[in-house]
Amino acid sequence: MDKDDVVVCRCEEKTMKEIRSWIGKGYHRFDELKRILRVGMGPCQGRGCREIIRRELSEATGEPMDKIDPGEIRPPLKPIKLGLCAYGKADAPK
Repeated sequence: MDKDDVVVCRCEEKTMKEIRSWIGKGYHRFDELKRILRVGMGPCQGRGCREIIRRELSEATGEPMDKIDPGEIRPPLKPIKLGLCAYGKADAPK
């Protein structure tokens, strides 16, 4: 299997080739790739792909890993059932 065919973001089924392609087009921030490819927006919220993509950004830009912004992490930090958001505290099912 070619390294480019490896699925980096399993939630959104994005391959290394796709990610490298967009980095090559000038998208050098995780949040930019997130907006275009939806990486980091699936059920795992980037826990499976964020560091791999940051490493690719580091290699492509020459920036050290600690200088690569991990992107905005928004709630919910873990997947929750939508029904939990629909109830107020007093209305929550018991």
